[in-house]
Amino acid sequence: MTVPIAILGSGKGSNCRAILRNIQEGKLSAQAQVVISDVLDAPILDIAREFGVPNVYLPPGSFRTRLEPAAEAELVETLRKARVELVVLAGFMRVLKEQMLSAFPRRIINVHPSLLPKFPGLEAWKQALVAGEKVTGVTVHFVDEQIDHGDVIAQRAVPVLRDDTPESLHARIQAVEHALYPEALENVCRQLQP
Repeated sequence: MTVPIAILGSGKGSNCRAILRNIQEGKLSAQAQVVISDVLDAPILDIAREFGVPNVYLPPGSFRTRLEPAAEAELVETLRKARVELVVLAGFMRVLKEQMLSAFPRRIINVHPSLLPKFPGLEAWKQALVAGEKVTGVTVHFVDEQIDHGDVIAQRAVPVLRDDTPESLHARIQAVEHALYPEALENVCRQLQP
């Protein structure tokens, strides 16, 4: 049994690629039904095409950090039509609101580049460097109404090295994301299977 998922992203799609590769290799009991982006020319849509996954551009409306209500309603409708059971956020840069949260309760998952609750928000690796942390990491969590909040599914530490730059730390965090996110999703998918 595989769990039908959707992947939502706004950017390069490196986590999307890691997830689709794990599905392809039989390491993740999921079926990608659709990849959706709020950015028309986002590379994540090219990755979807490369893996033969249907992909959709969702015009987000005029808000910068969230979808307009009509766009969020369209998103819910698109996901329902695709018979999605799990929504996977892979660099989706908009806050999901009540329509999505009530349509998919405890079925929306996000990855964040810190050990939450530390450093929610944007560029968490830079926040960790500025704070002088010795360790940061990656969190996979269920999405709730607060930003970078919700029950933790998995976490993995990443050491902060003395000579780290924002770029070097971010690269190491992303490498951990690409391993941890598919593993955490596999655990959730196994729990959803009858």
